[in-house]
Amino acid sequence: MDANQIISNAIKTIDIEAKSVSGLAAYINEDFAKAVQAIAGCKGRLVISGVGKSAIIAQKIVATLNSTGTPSLFLHAADAIHGDLGMVQQDDIVLLISKSGDTPEIKVLTPLVKNFGNILIGLVGNMQSYLAQQSDIVINCTVEKEACPNNLAPTTSTTVQMVMGDALAICLMENKGFAPKDFARFHPGGALGKKLYLRVGNLVQPHERPWVQPGTAVKKAIIEITEKRLGAAAVINDAEEVIGIITDGDIRRMLEKYESIASLEANDIMGKNPKTIDVDELAAEALEMMRKNNISQLLATRKGKYAGIIHLHDLIREGII
Repeated sequence: MDANQIISNAIKTIDIEAKSVSGLAAYINEDFAKAVQAIAGCKGRLVISGVGKSAIIAQKIVATLNSTGTPSLFLHAADAIHGDLGMVQQDDIVLLISKSGDTPEIKVLTPLVKNFGNILIGLVGNMQSYLAQQSDIVINCTVEKEACPNNLAPTTSTTVQMVMGDALAICLMENKGFAPKDFARFHPGGALGKKLYLRVGNLVQPHERPWVQPGTAVKKAIIEITEKRLGAAAVINDAEEVIGIITDGDIRRMLEKYESIASLEANDIMGKNPKTIDVDELAAEALEMMRKNNISQLLATRKGKYAGIIHLHDLIREGII
């Protein structure tokens, strides 16, 4: 194929799948709502099973649900009928995923789940299938055709299965009132986790706490900034409250403005009403403040008193950016 044919085929694939995903809205009905309500009220776990490509989608949905507060586990349909069905406990709900609803493993597994007395939810692409007829609740994932030119390889069907799984997960999150602090509990690692739990106080270093008083000579202020290497120093009063800030930029502007700096004090060149952030705020919030105000550091406070400086470099080092 030449480049134009490749581009055309790719666009066609995206168009077919996009239309199928959009068409899912027609299948969001009372049964979908019943599925969400049943899972939300479940005292056990949601056990999700499938075979082939549907099994892979099942694993992804399980991962999404576990990370958003709905205890779930994956059970391969073939393994289930060869001994692993013992994973299903009395209070669990079972969700079977299948495009046809008539694969041999699904047809064997379905009555076994029913005999156990568990609620059975079928996420199925054939509403006339065995799975659809036997399920207590049916989520319709019918697609007109696969993106595959032979209408064989699972493409569109697996896409809509995944999207419907995401819809379930989001509805369950909303139902549980799942908040960012809850999300952080399940995502402690990596940059994502740090954005959700790392706080300003974790990054402020007490021994690198540059500060001067209003009457401090500018020369001493420059030395303080240079020694602490954070590009700024807070100006604080006797109560350790922040009243200003001196940055590298303030030093440069001072040198341009004054012929002599011998008599200058910190309050002559400091910036008033500097941006501050409490040590208990998230580091991600500090980043947002820096971006909004086009600055590279913030003065951190604890109970209204100066606690140190959080610098853009701290956020880079921790992977927040």
